[in-house]
Amino acid sequence: MKHWEITGLDVEPRAPQILSTTDDSRAIALALPAGDTLQEHEVHERTWFVVVAGEVEVTADGERVTAGPGTLMEFDPQERREVTARSDARLLMVLTPWPGDGHPGAMTLEQKRDARTNAAEHRTR
Repeated sequence: MKHWEITGLDVEPRAPQILSTTDDSRAIALALPAGDTLQEHEVHERTWFVVVAGEVEVTADGERVTAGPGTLMEFDPQERREVTARSDARLLMVLTPWPGDGHPGAMTLEQKRDARTNAAEHRTR
């Protein structure tokens, strides 16, 4: 068994801490100081956010939710969202499947080898 005391971890703002990565998921702890925002973003995986401490405001699909400790939020793959800390906040994020379809970590070695060439060709078109 592995375990973590999320509220006691030394997680720096803007430096998420990967807690665990398995063949099918990844768990990440994040610290978000009051007033800071995870600007609108999306990921390739289904995402669960758990507010461990503090209070955040989350906007997704035109809906706005204020969430405190114990709140669990689920987002579909590629669902865009923005998270703003109303007070110093600690979040746990779980991504699954890991890596999701389209994530660079899901590329084969051959695809990774050719990625720069393909990107350069795309820019010149």
